[in-house]
Amino acid sequence: MNWATTDQHSLGLAQDLPNREPRRPGRPVRGAWATEPGQWRGDTGRGGWASEPDQRHGEPAAGGWASEPDQRRGEPAAGGWASEPDQRRGQPAAGGWATEPDQRHGDQSPGRRAGRPGRRPGPADHGHGRPADRLPRLLPDGFTDEPTGLGQHLAEHGPIPALGGHQRWRDELIAEVELARLAGRGGAGFPTARKLAAVASAGRRAIVVANGTEGEPISAKDKVLLAQAPHLVLDGAVVAAALVGANEAVIVAHPAVSDIVAAAVAERRRARLDRIRLRVVPAADQFVGGEASAVVNWIERGVPKPIATPQRLSVRGLYGRPTLVQNVETLAHLALIARHGADWFRAVGTASEPGSMLVTLAGAVRYPGVYEIAIGTSVADVLGQAGGPSGPLSALLIGGYFGTWVDSAAAATLPFSTEGLRALGAHVGAGLVAALPADACGLVETARVTRYLAGESAGQCGPCVFGLDAVAGQLERLADGRGDDLRLLNRWIGQLRSGRGGCKHPDVTIGMVRSALTVFNAELDLHAQGWCCGTAEAGVIPVPAWSQS
Repeated sequence: MNWATTDQHSLGLAQDLPNREPRRPGRPVRGAWATEPGQWRGDTGRGGWASEPDQRHGEPAAGGWASEPDQRRGEPAAGGWASEPDQRRGQPAAGGWATEPDQRHGDQSPGRRAGRPGRRPGPADHGHGRPADRLPRLLPDGFTDEPTGLGQHLAEHGPIPALGGHQRWRDELIAEVELARLAGRGGAGFPTARKLAAVASAGRRAIVVANGTEGEPISAKDKVLLAQAPHLVLDGAVVAAALVGANEAVIVAHPAVSDIVAAAVAERRRARLDRIRLRVVPAADQFVGGEASAVVNWIERGVPKPIATPQRLSVRGLYGRPTLVQNVETLAHLALIARHGADWFRAVGTASEPGSMLVTLAGAVRYPGVYEIAIGTSVADVLGQAGGPSGPLSALLIGGYFGTWVDSAAAATLPFSTEGLRALGAHVGAGLVAALPADACGLVETARVTRYLAGESAGQCGPCVFGLDAVAGQLERLADGRGDDLRLLNRWIGQLRSGRGGCKHPDVTIGMVRSALTVFNAELDLHAQGWCCGTAEAGVIPVPAWSQS
């Protein structure tokens, strides 16, 4: 199962790992985002992506994204897929979705079983030598610090099946996505088929937004995916646009990788592969900027803040049009389902939560990085992908800053799935696990994260502006041994009850704090007496330096 990391600087994780040969097949990602004290997200760290004309890929940083066929890097791939009625760049993939009303899966290539109307793709329909139970699915095999080019992408995955424009084709592919039970990989886990159907039924020209903002400092999976397999995400955006009747897709990519995505878009444009317009917008460098309405606000107005009382984006979103906002990993899975079908997708994972997912493993593990796992893998085996814990653990933060602290021993045997973690009140979120070593203070780490989240408020409601600041301040006093008024903290937490904020930011922050007060309850008693069990320096859970000043 692939992984993506290099040294302790790759993901901005507080590790001091010796240089060593990775012991697992994978892809190093070198300096894709900020790791030095003077940097924040969006700045490139050592060995980063090109920012000057003579660096790495030779791409200019200035000038935005390519809009003409002769711009930026890459050559058209041989062949390609059909985008016009005369199929000027090759034929649709074998076993693909039919474009005629009386077909479902069109004619197969020589040597493969012919499709039958009404039959979903089965084990024999996987195509391009990709066994259904083999990982990785999303990330390329082998070590590379270069993005997968269009030619290599087509050789690995094959072209997108011909995309029909009639209603029956749309209904059938959305039904296939529903059978696959694909859920969003951005954190909320909303069923993808329902979102597709809602936008498709709006009755007006829609627009697709691929959300690769990934504003959380501890997360890296979307950046790694966009850096190494940008064309798979773009395939998914093209498929989604065909399903909802959109003629444009906007890819919002973290600034660390937006140049790479723009180069991939230019490569496709030169090859004239897509019938829709693809454009890239560098994401806002703000935690709340990844919320769906905040992404729309950022594209349209340059303001990365959630809309306090938004109309449903599926009805009225970007530029007043029905809008599908979908996480980039979700779109990559959609591209694979369009190629291989629901049965192939469900060959890994659990019955209720099928498929694979990308996870970011951080903290006290031997090889922090991004890995692809089958959903339902035990938590212990998930950590094992990163070489296992680097020492004794006390707790895990599952789901990231909007996640839940859990006892590491209690979680070890549980399946890494929302259903499996429910017993501990946790959920997989966007696939983050931060391992807290036994010699670190969980209360101190929670206070640091809470202060950061309070500072990342959109500033649009009282619970965020005043409530989170008060909670963060009281946590800091408890962590520093300067106060012991736990009742006051609990009272403030109670006042920030669910639904009072303008968005979910205060709700999920308080959820994380509540879990910390449960898991680190013994530590609270020690701090009240002026003691702390932690001997390690604070900073296991990375937060930007500015938030701690």
